[in-house]
Amino acid sequence: MTHLPQLRIPATYLRGGTSKGVFFRLDDLPERARVPGPARDALLMRVIGSPDPYGKHTDGMGGATSSTSKCVIISRSTRADHDVDYLYGQVSIDTAFVDWSGNCGNLSTAVGPFAIAAGFIDASRLPRNGMFAVRVWQANIGKTIIVHVPIVDGAVQETGDFELDGATFPAAEIVLEFIDPADEGEGDVGGAMFPTGNLVDPLDVPGIGTLNATMITAGIPTVFVNAADIGYDGTELQPAINDDRAALARLEAIRVAGALRMGLIATPEEATKRQHTPKIAFVAPPKDYTSSSGKRITATDIDLNVRALSMGKLHHAMMGTASVAIATAAAIPGTLVNFAAGGGTRDVVRFGHPSGTLRVGADVRQVDGQWTVTKAVMSRSARVLMEGAVRVPADAF
Repeated sequence: MTHLPQLRIPATYLRGGTSKGVFFRLDDLPERARVPGPARDALLMRVIGSPDPYGKHTDGMGGATSSTSKCVIISRSTRADHDVDYLYGQVSIDTAFVDWSGNCGNLSTAVGPFAIAAGFIDASRLPRNGMFAVRVWQANIGKTIIVHVPIVDGAVQETGDFELDGATFPAAEIVLEFIDPADEGEGDVGGAMFPTGNLVDPLDVPGIGTLNATMITAGIPTVFVNAADIGYDGTELQPAINDDRAALARLEAIRVAGALRMGLIATPEEATKRQHTPKIAFVAPPKDYTSSSGKRITATDIDLNVRALSMGKLHHAMMGTASVAIATAAAIPGTLVNFAAGGGTRDVVRFGHPSGTLRVGADVRQVDGQWTVTKAVMSRSARVLMEGAVRVPADAF
């Protein structure tokens, strides 16, 4: 049997926040993969090394976790007042599937530096030294993200002393602004930031019973439940959840029930093709714990504890988009997140996650009785890990 040679596709491997992924310029992709469809999905899966029944991604660029099985496609923006369009694909590890239903907030950080380094920004616009705001159109969810990138001597500054829990080494600080981050057009239940119209709902979960839940679309559709209601205290690290198949099944059942209630899916079976959204997270009042790196987190360091799952597993830190959801819900009196944080009003929240803590701000207000969020802000960092080209067997897609 004759096999075609490998293709050489220009690409850059970047860390953004606590995730990393393979970044492509749209025009560098093979022609068949420049448009949505099976060819594009097959190419990205082969790049990452999926589907992999061994769950290792040995034959690809993925890292066999939800944080490291990601691809990004960047193109010059066709929208006014934007620099680039950013399309994000979450590649499943053990099944042949790419989820395009949401954004990656962590990799959003790397979009700004990549846009500059890849020539999408005219060099005459860049300061010699200072900050440059890259205006990004997030094409998956139709939202604007402003990425404030530090520039030194006319180039992106990557090194620095900003420390981010969940990323091993310090780097330069990048500030992200998520503009109007609620997915208010998604779902058919309410079409609002709170799709059910309520801050807290009783959620009937088959096999578990009725749980109180806050369901919100800010940042990314997210289902919040109380940790205590499902047998946790909110200080759990990955092994406590990911090594317990029964726990993962229960949490997936809650996620599916929430997706149905939010109008994101019509039948439970559809959840298998929508693994990236909604997220499921559980919250608890602040409590001392030791992070996965051995760092001691005290209750006085944080407003609350949050643990969230991504692609069926407890995340090692916190997804950037879920952080937006946390900050937004924490700012609104009456949500489970707000209750866990002690109630009252706030425009900034600091929460504990398995790798440490994170501080996120959110501007919320009520308009005609409905809550809306105008902006969420957080600091992350990004760094180029490798640049050049990936190789993909031409007959793989």
